[in-house]
This record gives sequence, structure tokens and C-alpha cells, in this order.
Amino acid sequence: MTTPLTKSQLIDGKLVGAETTFASHNPATGALLGHAPDATKADAETAIAAARRAFDSTGWSTDKDLRLRCLRQLHRALDTHREELRELTVAEAGAPRRLTHGPQLDEPIRNVPYYADLLETYDFTEDLGEVESRGERHHRWVEKEAAGVVAAILPYNYPNQLALAKLAPALAAGCTIVLKGAPQTPLTTLALGELIALHTDIPPGVVNVLSSSRAQTGEVLTTHPDVDVVTFTGATATGRRIMAAAAGTVKRVFLELGGKSAMIVLEDADFTKAAMFAAFTICSHSGQGCALTSRLLVPRAHHDRIVELVAAGLDQVRVGDPTDPRTAMGPLISEAQRDKVDGMVRRAVADGAALVRGGERVDPGYFYRPTLLSGVDPDSEMAQEEVFGPVLSVIPFDDEEDAVRIANNSAYGLSGAVHSADEQRAIRLARRIRTGTFSINGGNYFAPDVPFGGYKQSGIGRESGRSGFEEFLEEKSFARVAVARERS
Repeated sequence: MTTPLTKSQLIDGKLVGAETTFASHNPATGALLGHAPDATKADAETAIAAARRAFDSTGWSTDKDLRLRCLRQLHRALDTHREELRELTVAEAGAPRRLTHGPQLDEPIRNVPYYADLLETYDFTEDLGEVESRGERHHRWVEKEAAGVVAAILPYNYPNQLALAKLAPALAAGCTIVLKGAPQTPLTTLALGELIALHTDIPPGVVNVLSSSRAQTGEVLTTHPDVDVVTFTGATATGRRIMAAAAGTVKRVFLELGGKSAMIVLEDADFTKAAMFAAFTICSHSGQGCALTSRLLVPRAHHDRIVELVAAGLDQVRVGDPTDPRTAMGPLISEAQRDKVDGMVRRAVADGAALVRGGERVDPGYFYRPTLLSGVDPDSEMAQEEVFGPVLSVIPFDDEEDAVRIANNSAYGLSGAVHSADEQRAIRLARRIRTGTFSINGGNYFAPDVPFGGYKQSGIGRESGRSGFEEFLEEKSFARVAVARERS
């Protein structure tokens, strides 16, 4: 992509620009990739008004057949334009091409047919039967209906996955939506808006897609009285501010926030397999994944041996040009993010951790070598705070009880993993870790039908699966007098 790209926002069914634009850069080279409209507060208000009007005055929320048709059209458009989206995702997010054949693109596209299929079979009414009260029979039932206007705010790391995991269930439920892309990856999200405008029958105002570098745009989405639901994925600190902002109008808030997940290697595990799994996991998308296991808990007696194996695994990770199909790890998203990662590594070493591998910047672009720290204090910044970079911290434990205690010693509770030759032992341990997702011996829970979310400060609610669909529904209870009791 040598010619700078320009993309439009989707507001009230029209592809439009903005008074000003902001630049998007290729993180692998630092080169200009293109320009995106820099939405203002007024643009956000216009998009919200369009979504409100589409929800209140059209049949979108009640016309199941229309929603099904539009979801099927969206899936066909995504499939037809898959390779264009792939190239854009590699260029803007810095995602290795091989990752786009999984969680960066191909797997996210599956969200759309999954929710179309769910909509086709979902029962929006639950019959509770009759009861006798005050001398009469009363028939009760519950109906589920769309929650209203949704504001969806995305981070940069998995722009396709996170957009479609919010958009598809919201549309299936009958909601209208204002989707705001991350300022680091605006073009990828705007491309989705263009597909909706040009290749689906989704009515004007039902989907609005914004891009903005301005904090005030997001503030409008989280405080506006015409927004009923806020769904946000990103940093925990930002999530706290969104909760506070949404409280003024008592909005429903879904938050998928940070993580500091632990992988526990028990003494009976296959150390070589576990070490390779740990090494390649932390390098996935350069460590820019909230559910990645960034703490590796190992038996104290085997600490040095496992550290050697992990270091050997990191040495096998091919780092470089994300357009090369052989590349396993690309760049970080920006110079600012690389500075943050490097600063945390340097402070960890100053606090007593041993730098086994990495800890180096690589130019051009925003690359950082896969980094391994051993002997990390479980209470230190490195063990407690999310790095969002390719940095793995090894922490020794004395026994299984100690491992559980260290794993749960976190403000976060998003994910986790355990490796053991005894599967039942591994499952018992997994049930003691307070996280929303868990991998046993390399098991992959990530799919459109599996609920994803966390405990504690990793968030509120669940994305994906039936649970992710029901986040966008309200329940209304009904009762009617059925049969009067005969008087004696």
C-alpha cells in the first residue's frame, strides 16, 4: 500500500468525511498509511441521533426477517472483501499475515453467521405458566426485546474481532449502534462501515461508524442520554472512567478490560511443550492481547530448567515484516507503546528481575524483541500491571497452594492456563483460579460461541456466545388474568 488511503465515516446511511482528518501510520515501517476523518462532538451527536431515530421510528428492532437478511448480506460482503481487509489489517494493526487467518480476521468474520443462526432459532418469549393469586388465575410470561441504542468503543489490537463481536450480536438483537474505531487503527474499522453502506440493506441510522482522535468524541458516546448501552474494550483505567461517566444516565455498561493472566506449570507437566506454548503465546500479536498469559508460574525446583526452555522457544520466534507469511511476531502499535513496554522492563530489572532474553528496541518501525524476565517478585509492578507487549515474567512457586495464591494475587481476572499430566488435577486447579476463561494443556476457548470476559477489574459482562447476544436484550415481564376462581 503505497498510495495513502482515505476512508469515510458512516453516519445515518451516508459515507461522509469530517472537517479535519488525522493520520494513520504503518507500525512496521512508521510510514504514512492514510488519513481518517477526525469526528467531532457534533459528529458523534449526529450519529447518536440517527441511531435513536432508527431504533424508535423504524421496524428494525422488531423485524427479525430483515435483520437476518442484513446479517447474511454482511457476511457475504466480508467474505467477498476478505483479502482487502486482510491487507489493511496487516498494514494498520501490524498483525502478522498468519494471524489474520485466525483471530485477526478469518475467525472474527465467523461471528456474523453465528449470530444470524442464533437469531433464527432464539426464543424471545419464555412462558412461566399460571399461578393463583387474590382469587384469580394469572398467566405470566417474559419477552426479550432490543436494549436500544448501543455505543461501541474499540481498542487497536484486534480491530476486526472486537468490532464484529459487538456489532453482530447487537444487530441480531435489534439494537442500533454507533461504533467508534481506535485512533491507531481507524481505517480498518471504517472499511467495515463502507461494506455495510455499499453491500447491505441495513437501514440508515442502524449502524454508524466513526473515527476520531478526540477524547471528547468518546465522552459524548458514554454520557449522551439517548445511548442505552455502552460496550467498551480497552484499558482498565479507561473502563473506570466510562463507568463513572455512564452513571449519570444509568446506562447498561459492558466492559472487557485488562488482564495479567497466569500460566501455571505443575511439576508433572511436559516442560518442553509448556515452555514452547508460553513462549509463542506471549509473542502473539507482540503481546498486545488482554487475555495472554504474561505470568509464567513454575515449580521452584525446576525454575532454571523451564527458563532455559522458554528462552530457547523465544529464540525460535520469527520477528519481522508482518506481510511475510513466515513472520510470527510483528511490531508494537506505536512508539509510545514501545516506550511504555521498555520502561516497565527496565524498572523490573532495576527491582531485581533477571533479563534472560530481549529488552531491546528494533528499528525501523516499532519492534521490540521478545523478552523473558526470571525471578520476578509476584508483588512487583511487572507482575501486577498489564504490559501489553512481548514480555513474559517467570515466577517460582513452592507447591500447588502457593501457585493458586500467586495466580489469584491480581486485581485482574481475565484468563489463565495450567499444564499438567493429570488432566483432572489441572481441572480442579483451574476451578480455583478467579478468571473468566481458562486453558488446560493448551486448550483453545476462543470462538464465536464461547462467552469471553473476566472477573474483578477485568470487566463486566460477557462477549460472544449466547451470553454476548443477551447483553443487548432487555427482559419485560407480563401477566394477565387467566380464569377467575369460582365463587362458592
